Amino acid sequence: MIDIRKADHRGRANHGWLQSRHTFSFGSYRDANQQGFSDLLVINDDRVAAAQGFGTHGHRDMEIFSYVLEGELAHKDSMGTGSVIRPGDVQMMSAGSGVQHSEFNHSADAPVHFLQIWIVPNERGAEPRYQQVHFEEAEKRGRLRLIIAPQGEQGALAVRQDARVYAGLFNGDEAATLDVAANRHVYVHVAQGSVEVNGERLAEGDGARIRNAGSLRFDKGENAEVLVFDLRPNELPGM
Repeated sequence: MIDIRKADHRGRANHGWLQSRHTFSFGSYRDANQQGFSDLLVINDDRVAAAQGFGTHGHRDMEIFSYVLEGELAHKDSMGTGSVIRPGDVQMMSAGSGVQHSEFNHSADAPVHFLQIWIVPNERGAEPRYQQVHFEEAEKRGRLRLIIAPQGEQGALAVRQDARVYAGLFNGDEAATLDVAANRHVYVHVAQGSVEVNGERLAEGDGARIRNAGSLRFDKGENAEVLVFDLRPNELPGM
C-alpha cells in the first residue's frame, strides 16, 4: 500500500533567510500524525539565502545527512572538518557522543537548496564521525544508486542503523525497479520534478510511506530526482 503525503501538506517555516518545508514534525511544527517513519525522523527541505546559514550548534546520537540540490553548502564542525557540499555530494555527520557544527550558504549572491535528513542510530554515545562522497549524475541516471548503507557497501556512506538510502534521476523513458525484502518499510521522497511509483504519480516535495513494498517501479519521470529509504518495519523512530 502506498500512503502519499502531498508536498503542500508539509509544515512550513519562514525565517527570512531560511525557507523550510518539514515532512515530519520539527521545531515549531508539530503534527501528531507526522512523527517520522521507522528510523527516519526528519526530512527538511531547506532554501538558505546567500551568505546566510545555521550558526554553531550541537547534536548527539543522530545520523544527519545533507543532500544538496542547487548551490553550495559550507560545513564546519568540532571534529576539525571543513568542507563545501555541492550537487552530487552526500554528507553524513554521525553526531554520536556529541558534536558542534555550522552550515552556511557558501555563495555571496546565490541561494542554496538542500535536504537535511535525520536517521535515528542503533547505538548511543558512539564516536562522532564525518563522511562525504560525490556521486556522478551517470551513477543515478535511470537507476537507483545506493548512497547510504549500514557498512558503507558499494561505495556508499556508512550509517549506524539498519537503513539503506538510494538516489535516482528519471526523465522520459528512464525506469528502474527496486526489489525490497519482505516485511520492510520504504519511504520515497521526490526532491525535484515528478515520477510514477508503481503507477502512482508523485510530484516535487511529495512523499510516500510504503509497507510490505515488494517490488517498486520508478518510471515516467519528468526531470525527477528521488530519494528512497529502505527501513526496518517500525512505525515510529525510537532507540
